[in-house]
Amino acid sequence: MREKELPEVVRADEWAPLVIRTDYTDDAAWGEIVAALARAVEGERDWEAAVHLVEDRRWDGVTGDKALAAAARDEELSVVFLADEVTMRSPLRPLLALDLGADDDEDLDPVYYQELIDSPPPREVRVVPDDVHMVHGNLQLANVDFAEFVEDAAADPDGVVRDVTAAPASPGPLPHPGP
Repeated sequence: MREKELPEVVRADEWAPLVIRTDYTDDAAWGEIVAALARAVEGERDWEAAVHLVEDRRWDGVTGDKALAAAARDEELSVVFLADEVTMRSPLRPLLALDLGADDDEDLDPVYYQELIDSPPPREVRVVPDDVHMVHGNLQLANVDFAEFVEDAAADPDGVVRDVTAAPASPGPLPHPGP
């Protein structure tokens, strides 16, 4: 059986995160994700949140590795986000962020970088839709590297990247009343 060829993704704006839908089992969940991604970003001035959505059934069931290979054709892209099965089933709707910058490590000299070659950094992390723009923007500007977002997710009770100033999605233990 011949492997299906994925369509080329052409973005008009390098500052718009690329979100590819790879699971078509829940249209209502997808609608929630699209709405969260489109919300205006608040700050000194609210600005419209641009996002490049790919909703094409040829991407249905595509794995992270195949999506990375297809998205890597865009040399300006540092990260791609997938709305996969986990995204659709989780109430947090966490998108799978895949690091395209890790390919820069392929030509490392083993004399100096053997430890990095033997233990490559993680290439994926889950991101709540409200923080896709923050992650994408910081990676595009090289303000933060992908590993820092992986660390943030590891410290989060739900294992996702989210704005630490936002209210927690998972309620912590209730405080114990005093004596």
